Amino acid sequence: MTPRRLLARILRGDVGNVAFVDLVRLIEALGFEEIDGRGSHRVFARTEVAELINLQEERGEAKRYQVRQVALLVRRYSLELEKGR
Repeated sequence: MTPRRLLARILRGDVGNVAFVDLVRLIEALGFEEIDGRGSHRVFARTEVAELINLQEERGEAKRYQVRQVALLVRRYSLELEKGR
């Protein structure tokens, strides 16, 4: 799924059955960079955003509460996809 379609989907509250790789692509398209990761955890940061995003894969999918956190950060910081994504 493209980052644009996934973003629209999670912003309307559909946070179930989100593929982990799709959520990672979305976060990177929002300008976050991976700063750490051990085992099943991956941590992302962006300069203008105070919070870190900590993702954990579970059977190929992102955890629902973490998808909700991404949607909350997008709204709180008025984040937009980088051009061309």
